Amino acid sequence: MNVDVLIEEFRNIFNVGEDVYRFFAPGRVNLIGEHTDYNGGHVFPCALTFGTYAVAHKRQDSRIRLYSKNFDNLGIIEADINALVYDKAHDWANYPKGIVKTFRDAGLGIDKGMDIMFLGNIPNGAGLSSSASIELVTGVALKQLFRLNIEMLEMVKLCQRSENQFNGVNCGIMDQFACGMGRKDHAMLLNTTTLEFKYVPAKLAGISIVVANTNKRRGLADSKYNERRSQCEGALAALQQKLSIASLGDLSEAEYEKNKLLITDEVQRKRAKHAVYENQRTIKAVDALSKGDIESFGQLMNASHKSLRDDYEVTGAELDTLVSAAWKNGAIGSRMTGAGFGGCTVSLVRNDSISSFIEKVGKEYEDKIGYRADFYVASIGDGARQI
Repeated sequence: MNVDVLIEEFRNIFNVGEDVYRFFAPGRVNLIGEHTDYNGGHVFPCALTFGTYAVAHKRQDSRIRLYSKNFDNLGIIEADINALVYDKAHDWANYPKGIVKTFRDAGLGIDKGMDIMFLGNIPNGAGLSSSASIELVTGVALKQLFRLNIEMLEMVKLCQRSENQFNGVNCGIMDQFACGMGRKDHAMLLNTTTLEFKYVPAKLAGISIVVANTNKRRGLADSKYNERRSQCEGALAALQQKLSIASLGDLSEAEYEKNKLLITDEVQRKRAKHAVYENQRTIKAVDALSKGDIESFGQLMNASHKSLRDDYEVTGAELDTLVSAAWKNGAIGSRMTGAGFGGCTVSLVRNDSISSFIEKVGKEYEDKIGYRADFYVASIGDGARQI
Protein backbone atom coordinates (compact mmCIF):
# COMPACT_ATOMS: atom_id res chain seq x y z
CA MET A 1 0.00 0.00 0.00
CA ASN A 2 1.48 3.33 -1.11
CA VAL A 3 0.51 5.63 1.75
CA ASP A 4 2.03 8.67 0.03
CA VAL A 5 -0.62 8.33 -2.68
CA LEU A 6 -3.29 8.30 0.04
CA ILE A 7 -2.09 11.64 1.38
CA GLU A 8 -2.28 13.19 -2.07
CA GLU A 9 -5.82 11.85 -2.55
CA PHE A 10 -6.80 13.12 0.89
CA ARG A 11 -5.53 16.61 0.04
CA ASN A 12 -7.45 16.57 -3.24
CA ILE A 13 -10.71 15.46 -1.60
CA PHE A 14 -10.61 17.78 1.40
CA ASN A 15 -8.46 20.61 0.01
CA VAL A 16 -6.18 20.41 3.07
CA GLY A 17 -2.46 21.06 2.93
CA GLU A 18 -0.66 20.88 6.28
CA ASP A 19 -0.72 18.73 9.43
CA VAL A 20 -1.90 15.56 7.75
CA TYR A 21 -1.24 12.25 9.54
CA ARG A 22 -1.45 8.58 8.52
CA PHE A 23 -2.67 5.63 10.58
CA PHE A 24 -3.29 1.90 10.26
CA ALA A 25 -5.29 -0.69 12.19
CA PRO A 26 -5.29 -4.37 11.24
CA GLY A 27 -8.03 -6.86 10.77
CA ARG A 28 -7.90 -9.98 12.88
CA VAL A 29 -8.44 -13.70 12.65
CA ASN A 30 -9.28 -15.86 15.64
CA LEU A 31 -7.31 -19.11 15.56
CA ILE A 32 -9.56 -20.80 18.13
CA GLY A 33 -12.04 -19.76 20.83
CA GLU A 34 -15.23 -18.78 19.02
CA HIS A 35 -18.32 -17.32 20.70
CA THR A 36 -16.49 -17.57 24.02
CA ASP A 37 -15.66 -13.88 24.42
CA TYR A 38 -19.09 -12.87 25.72
CA ASN A 39 -19.31 -16.10 27.76
CA GLY A 40 -16.38 -15.28 30.04
CA GLY A 41 -13.99 -17.62 28.26
CA HIS A 42 -10.67 -17.43 26.45
CA VAL A 43 -9.96 -16.45 22.85
CA PHE A 44 -6.81 -16.79 20.77
CA PRO A 45 -6.74 -14.18 18.00
CA CYS A 46 -3.94 -12.54 16.04
CA ALA A 47 -3.75 -9.29 14.10
CA LEU A 48 -3.23 -9.47 10.35
CA THR A 49 -1.10 -7.41 7.99
CA PHE A 50 -4.13 -6.18 6.08
CA GLY A 51 -6.58 -3.77 7.61
CA THR A 52 -7.72 -0.15 7.42
CA TYR A 53 -5.63 2.91 6.54
CA ALA A 54 -6.69 6.40 7.53
CA VAL A 55 -5.42 9.87 6.72
CA ALA A 56 -6.63 12.64 9.02
CA HIS A 57 -6.40 16.37 9.69
CA LYS A 58 -7.68 18.36 12.67
CA ARG A 59 -10.20 21.08 11.86
CA GLN A 60 -10.75 24.34 13.71
CA ASP A 61 -14.55 24.04 13.85
CA SER A 62 -16.85 21.29 15.17
CA ARG A 63 -17.46 19.53 11.83
CA ILE A 64 -16.39 15.99 11.05
CA ARG A 65 -16.04 15.11 7.40
CA LEU A 66 -15.61 11.42 6.60
CA TYR A 67 -14.80 9.75 3.30
CA SER A 68 -14.07 6.12 2.41
CA LYS A 69 -12.42 5.05 -0.80
CA ASN A 70 -14.23 1.73 -0.36
CA PHE A 71 -17.61 3.49 -0.46
CA ASP A 72 -16.80 6.43 -2.69
CA ASN A 73 -20.36 6.37 -4.09
CA LEU A 74 -21.50 7.75 -0.72
CA GLY A 75 -19.20 10.75 -1.04
CA ILE A 76 -18.18 12.88 1.94
CA ILE A 77 -20.36 12.29 5.00
CA GLU A 78 -20.61 15.21 7.41
CA ALA A 79 -21.58 15.47 11.06
CA ASP A 80 -21.08 17.77 14.04
CA ILE A 81 -19.23 16.58 17.14
CA ASN A 82 -21.97 18.10 19.32
CA ALA A 83 -24.79 16.16 17.64
CA LEU A 84 -23.51 12.66 16.90
CA VAL A 85 -26.33 10.14 16.52
CA TYR A 86 -26.64 6.87 14.64
CA ASP A 87 -27.95 7.52 11.14
CA LYS A 88 -28.69 4.54 8.90
CA ALA A 89 -28.04 6.69 5.84
CA HIS A 90 -24.47 7.23 7.03
CA ASP A 91 -23.77 3.50 6.65
CA TRP A 92 -20.08 2.70 7.42
CA ALA A 93 -19.47 6.20 8.84
CA ASN A 94 -21.47 5.33 11.96
CA TYR A 95 -18.42 3.42 13.22
CA PRO A 96 -16.01 6.39 13.34
CA LYS A 97 -18.84 8.70 14.44
CA GLY A 98 -19.49 6.36 17.36
CA ILE A 99 -15.82 6.45 18.37
CA VAL A 100 -15.78 10.25 18.48
CA LYS A 101 -18.95 10.35 20.58
CA THR A 102 -17.79 7.59 22.94
CA PHE A 103 -14.39 9.23 23.46
CA ARG A 104 -16.04 12.59 24.16
CA ASP A 105 -18.55 10.99 26.55
CA ALA A 106 -15.59 9.43 28.39
CA GLY A 107 -14.20 12.93 29.03
CA LEU A 108 -11.41 12.86 26.47
CA GLY A 109 -10.59 16.31 25.15
CA ILE A 110 -11.96 16.32 21.62
CA ASP A 111 -13.07 19.92 21.19
CA LYS A 112 -12.81 20.27 17.42
CA GLY A 113 -13.74 18.31 14.32
CA MET A 114 -11.58 16.56 11.75
CA ASP A 115 -11.36 15.48 8.14
CA ILE A 116 -10.61 11.78 7.77
CA MET A 117 -10.31 9.44 4.80
CA PHE A 118 -10.33 5.65 5.05
CA LEU A 119 -9.16 2.84 2.79
CA GLY A 120 -9.52 -0.77 3.89
CA ASN A 121 -8.20 -3.91 2.25
CA ILE A 122 -10.15 -6.29 4.50
CA PRO A 123 -12.85 -8.07 2.47
CA ASN A 124 -16.07 -6.32 3.51
CA GLY A 125 -18.47 -8.59 5.38
CA ALA A 126 -15.91 -11.40 5.61
CA GLY A 127 -15.85 -11.60 9.39
CA LEU A 128 -12.24 -10.42 9.77
CA SER A 129 -13.27 -7.44 11.88
CA SER A 130 -13.42 -4.59 9.41
CA SER A 131 -15.65 -2.70 11.86
CA ALA A 132 -13.18 -3.04 14.76
CA SER A 133 -10.36 -2.06 12.40
CA ILE A 134 -12.20 1.15 11.46
CA GLU A 135 -12.89 1.86 15.13
CA LEU A 136 -9.27 1.40 16.22
CA VAL A 137 -7.80 3.40 13.34
CA THR A 138 -10.19 6.21 14.26
CA GLY A 139 -9.08 5.89 17.89
CA VAL A 140 -5.37 6.18 17.15
CA ALA A 141 -6.09 9.12 14.83
CA LEU A 142 -7.97 10.93 17.59
CA LYS A 143 -5.16 10.21 20.05
CA GLN A 144 -2.61 11.86 17.74
CA LEU A 145 -4.73 14.77 16.51
CA PHE A 146 -5.92 15.78 20.00
CA ARG A 147 -2.89 14.61 22.01
CA LEU A 148 -5.10 12.36 24.13
CA ASN A 149 -3.70 10.67 27.22
CA ILE A 150 -5.08 7.17 26.68
CA GLU A 151 -3.47 3.74 26.80
CA MET A 152 -4.26 1.18 24.10
CA LEU A 153 -6.17 -1.15 26.42
CA GLU A 154 -8.47 1.68 27.50
CA MET A 155 -8.95 2.61 23.85
CA VAL A 156 -9.90 -1.00 23.10
CA LYS A 157 -12.57 -0.90 25.83
CA LEU A 158 -14.02 2.37 24.53
CA CYS A 159 -14.12 1.02 20.97
CA GLN A 160 -16.08 -2.02 22.17
CA ARG A 161 -18.44 0.26 24.09
CA SER A 162 -18.99 2.31 20.95
CA GLU A 163 -19.92 -0.73 18.88
CA ASN A 164 -22.26 -1.98 21.62
CA GLN A 165 -23.98 1.28 22.43
CA PHE A 166 -23.73 3.48 19.32
CA ASN A 167 -23.96 0.79 16.63
CA GLY A 168 -26.12 -1.66 18.56
CA VAL A 169 -23.90 -4.69 17.95
CA ASN A 170 -23.65 -6.78 21.11
CA CYS A 171 -20.06 -7.87 20.46
CA GLY A 172 -17.52 -9.06 23.00
CA ILE A 173 -14.13 -7.42 23.35
CA MET A 174 -12.03 -9.80 21.25
CA ASP A 175 -12.19 -7.97 17.92
CA GLN A 176 -11.15 -4.59 19.26
CA PHE A 177 -8.53 -6.19 21.52
CA ALA A 178 -6.88 -8.08 18.66
CA CYS A 179 -6.89 -5.05 16.35
CA GLY A 180 -5.46 -2.79 19.05
CA MET A 181 -3.05 -5.04 20.92
CA GLY A 182 -1.68 -7.22 18.10
CA ARG A 183 2.00 -8.10 17.90
CA LYS A 184 3.89 -9.32 14.84
CA ASP A 185 4.38 -13.13 14.73
CA HIS A 186 2.39 -13.63 17.94
CA ALA A 187 -1.16 -14.66 18.78
CA MET A 188 -2.78 -13.55 22.03
CA LEU A 189 -4.45 -15.69 24.67
CA LEU A 190 -7.02 -13.40 26.25
CA ASN A 191 -9.19 -14.11 29.28
CA THR A 192 -12.24 -12.10 28.31
CA THR A 193 -13.46 -11.80 31.91
CA THR A 194 -10.32 -10.41 33.52
CA LEU A 195 -8.64 -9.08 30.35
CA GLU A 196 -5.47 -10.87 31.45
CA PHE A 197 -3.55 -11.82 28.32
CA LYS A 198 -0.28 -13.21 27.13
CA TYR A 199 1.49 -13.13 23.79
CA VAL A 200 2.26 -16.58 22.42
CA PRO A 201 4.82 -16.93 19.61
CA ALA A 202 3.09 -18.40 16.57
CA LYS A 203 5.75 -20.99 15.75
CA LEU A 204 4.51 -22.10 12.36
CA ALA A 205 7.70 -23.34 10.71
CA GLY A 206 6.89 -24.31 7.14
CA ILE A 207 3.18 -23.71 7.75
CA SER A 208 0.95 -20.77 6.82
CA ILE A 209 -2.43 -19.45 7.90
CA VAL A 210 -4.80 -19.58 4.93
CA VAL A 211 -8.00 -17.56 5.26
CA ALA A 212 -10.85 -18.45 2.90
CA ASN A 213 -13.74 -16.04 2.40
CA THR A 214 -17.07 -17.68 1.55
CA ASN A 215 -18.16 -14.45 -0.16
CA LYS A 216 -21.54 -14.93 1.44
CA ARG A 217 -22.47 -11.50 2.71
CA ARG A 218 -23.69 -11.33 6.28
CA GLY A 219 -24.26 -8.44 8.62
CA LEU A 220 -23.19 -9.11 12.19
CA ALA A 221 -25.81 -6.83 13.69
CA ASP A 222 -28.71 -8.57 11.93
CA SER A 223 -27.37 -12.13 12.12
CA LYS A 224 -28.40 -14.52 14.86
CA TYR A 225 -25.46 -13.39 16.97
CA ASN A 226 -27.61 -11.61 19.55
CA GLU A 227 -29.95 -14.61 19.69
CA ARG A 228 -27.06 -16.94 20.54
CA ARG A 229 -25.89 -14.55 23.20
CA SER A 230 -29.31 -14.49 24.90
CA GLN A 231 -29.51 -18.29 24.74
CA CYS A 232 -26.21 -18.52 26.61
CA GLU A 233 -27.47 -16.03 29.18
CA GLY A 234 -30.52 -18.25 29.70
CA ALA A 235 -28.32 -21.30 30.19
CA LEU A 236 -26.11 -19.43 32.65
CA ALA A 237 -29.13 -18.29 34.68
CA ALA A 238 -30.33 -21.92 34.91
CA LEU A 239 -26.92 -23.10 36.14
CA GLN A 240 -26.69 -20.26 38.65
CA GLN A 241 -29.70 -21.68 40.51
CA LYS A 242 -27.22 -24.15 41.99
CA LEU A 243 -23.70 -23.08 41.02
CA SER A 244 -21.82 -20.00 42.18
CA ILE A 245 -20.46 -19.00 38.76
CA ALA A 246 -20.25 -15.67 36.98
CA SER A 247 -20.00 -17.02 33.43
CA LEU A 248 -20.05 -20.23 31.41
CA GLY A 249 -16.28 -19.82 31.11
CA ASP A 250 -16.00 -20.64 34.81
CA LEU A 251 -16.97 -24.27 34.18
CA SER A 252 -14.79 -27.26 33.33
CA GLU A 253 -16.16 -29.95 31.01
CA ALA A 254 -16.73 -32.26 33.99
CA GLU A 255 -18.62 -29.60 35.94
CA TYR A 256 -20.80 -28.90 32.92
CA GLU A 257 -21.61 -32.57 32.40
CA LYS A 258 -22.46 -32.99 36.08
CA ASN A 259 -24.87 -30.03 36.08
CA LYS A 260 -26.13 -29.73 32.50
CA LEU A 261 -29.64 -31.00 33.31
CA LEU A 262 -30.20 -27.84 35.31
CA ILE A 263 -30.64 -26.31 31.85
CA THR A 264 -34.09 -27.59 30.92
CA ASP A 265 -34.16 -25.92 27.50
CA GLU A 266 -32.41 -28.34 25.14
CA VAL A 267 -31.24 -25.61 22.75
CA GLN A 268 -29.76 -23.55 25.57
CA ARG A 269 -28.02 -26.69 26.85
CA LYS A 270 -26.31 -27.20 23.47
CA ARG A 271 -25.22 -23.57 23.36
CA ALA A 272 -23.74 -23.84 26.85
CA LYS A 273 -21.91 -27.05 25.95
CA HIS A 274 -20.17 -25.28 23.10
CA ALA A 275 -19.18 -22.30 25.27
CA VAL A 276 -17.71 -24.54 27.99
CA TYR A 277 -15.93 -27.02 25.74
CA GLU A 278 -14.64 -24.34 23.36
CA ASN A 279 -13.09 -22.44 26.23
CA GLN A 280 -11.22 -25.55 27.37
CA ARG A 281 -10.21 -26.36 23.78
CA THR A 282 -8.65 -22.91 23.50
CA ILE A 283 -6.53 -23.37 26.61
CA LYS A 284 -5.41 -26.82 25.37
CA ALA A 285 -4.63 -25.42 21.90
CA VAL A 286 -2.37 -22.69 23.28
CA ASP A 287 -0.54 -25.29 25.35
CA ALA A 288 -0.07 -27.44 22.23
CA LEU A 289 1.24 -24.50 20.17
CA SER A 290 3.64 -23.53 22.95
CA LYS A 291 5.06 -27.06 22.84
CA GLY A 292 5.31 -27.01 19.05
CA ASP A 293 2.64 -29.71 18.73
CA ILE A 294 0.96 -28.30 15.66
CA GLU A 295 -0.89 -31.55 14.89
CA SER A 296 -2.76 -31.41 18.20
CA PHE A 297 -3.48 -27.73 17.62
CA GLY A 298 -5.01 -28.66 14.26
CA GLN A 299 -7.17 -31.39 15.77
CA LEU A 300 -8.53 -28.92 18.30
CA MET A 301 -9.35 -26.50 15.46
CA ASN A 302 -11.30 -29.28 13.76
CA ALA A 303 -13.18 -30.09 16.96
CA SER A 304 -13.99 -26.39 17.33
CA HIS A 305 -15.66 -26.32 13.94
CA LYS A 306 -17.73 -29.43 14.65
CA SER A 307 -18.97 -27.87 17.88
CA LEU A 308 -19.83 -24.60 16.11
CA ARG A 309 -21.67 -26.64 13.47
CA ASP A 310 -23.56 -29.07 15.74
CA ASP A 311 -23.95 -27.41 19.15
CA TYR A 312 -23.84 -23.70 18.37
CA GLU A 313 -25.32 -23.98 14.87
CA VAL A 314 -23.66 -20.92 13.35
CA THR A 315 -21.89 -22.40 10.34
CA GLY A 316 -24.13 -23.08 7.34
CA ALA A 317 -23.52 -24.76 3.97
CA GLU A 318 -20.84 -22.33 2.78
CA LEU A 319 -18.57 -22.57 5.82
CA ASP A 320 -19.12 -26.32 6.19
CA THR A 321 -18.24 -26.90 2.55
CA LEU A 322 -14.99 -24.95 2.83
CA VAL A 323 -13.97 -26.71 6.03
CA SER A 324 -14.81 -30.23 4.88
CA ALA A 325 -12.91 -29.60 1.62
CA ALA A 326 -9.95 -28.31 3.66
CA TRP A 327 -9.97 -31.44 5.83
CA LYS A 328 -9.89 -33.61 2.70
CA ASN A 329 -7.13 -31.63 1.02
CA GLY A 330 -4.31 -31.53 3.50
CA ALA A 331 -5.19 -28.91 6.11
CA ILE A 332 -3.53 -29.59 9.47
CA GLY A 333 -6.60 -27.94 10.98
CA SER A 334 -9.50 -25.90 9.64
CA ARG A 335 -12.49 -24.14 11.17
CA MET A 336 -14.87 -21.26 10.69
CA THR A 337 -13.73 -18.03 12.31
CA GLY A 338 -15.79 -15.03 13.32
CA ALA A 339 -19.49 -14.83 14.09
CA GLY A 340 -20.52 -17.40 11.48
CA PHE A 341 -23.40 -17.48 9.00
CA GLY A 342 -20.92 -16.73 6.22
CA GLY A 343 -17.60 -14.99 6.54
CA CYS A 344 -14.34 -16.90 6.66
CA THR A 345 -12.55 -20.09 7.54
CA VAL A 346 -9.02 -20.31 8.87
CA SER A 347 -6.78 -23.26 7.97
CA LEU A 348 -3.22 -24.27 8.78
CA VAL A 349 -1.57 -25.49 5.58
CA ARG A 350 1.97 -26.61 4.82
CA ASN A 351 3.71 -24.11 2.57
CA ASP A 352 4.61 -26.64 -0.10
CA SER A 353 0.96 -27.54 -0.66
CA ILE A 354 -0.72 -24.12 -0.49
CA SER A 355 -1.25 -23.81 -4.26
CA SER A 356 -2.86 -27.21 -4.65
CA PHE A 357 -4.87 -26.69 -1.45
CA ILE A 358 -6.37 -23.43 -2.74
CA GLU A 359 -7.06 -24.94 -6.17
CA LYS A 360 -8.78 -28.08 -4.88
CA VAL A 361 -10.74 -26.47 -2.05
CA GLY A 362 -11.75 -23.60 -4.33
CA LYS A 363 -13.01 -25.97 -7.03
CA GLU A 364 -15.01 -28.09 -4.59
CA TYR A 365 -16.57 -24.97 -3.09
CA GLU A 366 -17.52 -23.44 -6.43
CA ASP A 367 -18.93 -26.74 -7.70
CA LYS A 368 -21.16 -27.15 -4.65
CA ILE A 369 -22.08 -23.56 -3.74
CA GLY A 370 -22.17 -22.05 -7.21
CA TYR A 371 -19.79 -19.11 -6.78
CA ARG A 372 -16.16 -18.64 -5.88
CA ALA A 373 -14.41 -18.33 -2.55
CA ASP A 374 -11.41 -16.03 -2.16
CA PHE A 375 -8.21 -17.18 -0.45
CA TYR A 376 -5.58 -15.18 1.43
CA VAL A 377 -2.28 -16.39 2.80
CA ALA A 378 -2.26 -14.36 5.98
CA SER A 379 0.66 -12.93 7.91
CA ILE A 380 0.51 -11.92 11.58
CA GLY A 381 1.20 -8.22 12.11
CA ASP A 382 1.20 -5.44 14.70
CA GLY A 383 -1.78 -3.62 16.17
CA ALA A 384 -3.22 -0.16 15.50
CA ARG A 385 -0.68 2.64 15.15
CA GLN A 386 0.42 5.85 13.46
CA ILE A 387 2.49 5.17 10.32
